[in-house]
Amino acid sequence: MSAARPTTGMWFEELAPGTIVQHAVRRTVTETDNVLFTTMTMNPAPLHLDAAYAATTEFGKPLVNSMFTMALVVGLSVHELTLGTIVAQLSVSDAVFPAPVFHGDTIRVETEVLSARESSSRPGAGLVVFEHRAYNQNEVLVCKLQRTGLMHKEPRE
Repeated sequence: MSAARPTTGMWFEELAPGTIVQHAVRRTVTETDNVLFTTMTMNPAPLHLDAAYAATTEFGKPLVNSMFTMALVVGLSVHELTLGTIVAQLSVSDAVFPAPVFHGDTIRVETEVLSARESSSRPGAGLVVFEHRAYNQNEVLVCKLQRTGLMHKEPRE
């Protein structure tokens, strides 16, 4: 007997192009987040890890690793968008970071459905292209990316 999977995400049929989801969960990024992620991914860039070095740059303090920012942006979208309804993430593209993220910034995310089409190889699924946009506490865009998900269609009784 298999356990029921938690499902709070949206089914393929609910993801019409133009749909915009304002994600409820926000997250304040900490120095610990940045140091752990940066060291776990073997990124020795002093701009993320060395406060004395970062103080000599145009930013004046350490930057949060952009790969952490991207992962956080996707993660903040999961509850309302894809939890229990995605088969697989197929791609991430067009990621841009127009403004830096610093320790203490609070990130919120909104997602727009850019396109949706039925899968030609999987009758119970469709491909959806999402655009995630992340803003800091000052409403400054800090990250934008697109990702393609293979989404389950709503189960029929």
